[in-house]
Amino acid sequence: MEKLTNNLQQNQEAVKGLLPAEDILTFAFESADGVPCLLVYADGMVNKELLGEQVAQPLQQVALPEGKELKEVVKTTCRFPECKEVESLNDCGREILDGNTLLLVDGMPLGLVFGAKLLPTRTVAEPPTDVAIKGPREGFIEDVKTNMTLLRKRLKSPDLRLNTSRIGRRSDTIVCLCYLDGIVNEQVKAEVEKRLQNIDIDILPDSSYVATLVSERRNSVFRSVGTTERPDVFAAKLAEGRVGILVDGSPIALTLPFSQVEDFQSNEDYYVSPFMATIFRALRLISVLIALLAPALYVCSQLFKMQLLPLNLTLTIAKSTKDIPLSPSMEMFLVLFVLEVLKEASIRMPKYVGMSLSVVGALVLGEAAVSAGFLSTPAIIVVAFSGICLYAVPNFVETGSILRWLFLITAGSLGPFGLTLAVAFVLFYMLTTDNFGVPLLAPFAPLSRQDLKDSLMKFGLESLRRRPYMYGSKNRTRLKNQNYDE
Repeated sequence: MEKLTNNLQQNQEAVKGLLPAEDILTFAFESADGVPCLLVYADGMVNKELLGEQVAQPLQQVALPEGKELKEVVKTTCRFPECKEVESLNDCGREILDGNTLLLVDGMPLGLVFGAKLLPTRTVAEPPTDVAIKGPREGFIEDVKTNMTLLRKRLKSPDLRLNTSRIGRRSDTIVCLCYLDGIVNEQVKAEVEKRLQNIDIDILPDSSYVATLVSERRNSVFRSVGTTERPDVFAAKLAEGRVGILVDGSPIALTLPFSQVEDFQSNEDYYVSPFMATIFRALRLISVLIALLAPALYVCSQLFKMQLLPLNLTLTIAKSTKDIPLSPSMEMFLVLFVLEVLKEASIRMPKYVGMSLSVVGALVLGEAAVSAGFLSTPAIIVVAFSGICLYAVPNFVETGSILRWLFLITAGSLGPFGLTLAVAFVLFYMLTTDNFGVPLLAPFAPLSRQDLKDSLMKFGLESLRRRPYMYGSKNRTRLKNQNYDE
């Protein structure tokens, strides 16, 4: 590893050779006694005014000695709150690309790095994908340092560990592993650390890359890593004994291990009464079941078992579908396909155009298809209601869309028997899948009575005196109050 030397000219040439880009700027000046000095920084990433006031101007007004005293005099003169020493050329390049400023002085065989960053960042605001009626409004942003600060503000504990590392041969992205010492499951923490160290990739633009690379089952339909944009939720999951990951450049934090029941929980559940939280969770579960099975059951009732529906409803559907040229399965497949296309188009297009497209697709296109006798009204109603129900659990939308297609194709091909087999296969897969030792269907399979108090049901805070068993926390006590029975 190449080291810096006492010669300023050689150090400057070495740094420019390592960072030849035009936005890497240098500012040369001299001390009061004529000692050459040089500031190296990335244009647009530093506070130039602060550097001038705290570094350049003070050094221009003092005489710099020679020998070992030079470094101490420079550090004392600058009086910069964030200052550290670097000796290798690679460390100099890394600090400059991070947005820090490098100071080189003739006769000093090392560089001083000043933390005068002025990076463009988004204001801390409520997450657009996780809006809450009650609870904190703050959300993570793309700057990992800010996210670490938001977490530290909520966990003012000396046990909070924020271990940073760099991943990406080209991006050199900062990744922060977060956990509470004494509470975290040590086996999970060690395994996550090992997988992070084994990541060897060019660039790491988002935390979703990390989620994929640390997952135990990367090709699974079901998620194996939890995600959140809310510091309060992230802190609460760390307090349960889990491990968290923050990635620079991404507002989405990761939590491990992950259980499927988390998709049916919301941060608002902990800010309302337990009775209302239980109702909301049950409503989400019913909505997902309707979203997954309604199209498939409609096709089954049309093709194989009309007795599944009441007689009056059967006659109404038969009247609406008697002149439709498509088979029930093909009709449902087409309507569901149109729904997915409209969803993707409305998301990808500009905001106001996307809203107009949704209205046109839902009203004009649907009404025209029914009036032309190309599609039936019941099919459109079933698919529309299924799509609405699926969005009751936003984190389950991707998985739910795939499962809905699977159940529809199976029901259209094999009927109720095939649909039953498909549901049984999915349940068997979920029962036999685990994430870092935590079963996907925990705490229901295997059954953990203590953890059921905060699953699809929500008990009062006084009943949640113990941390969840399924996460294997070393410190089980969460609430100490002798007035409450366990």
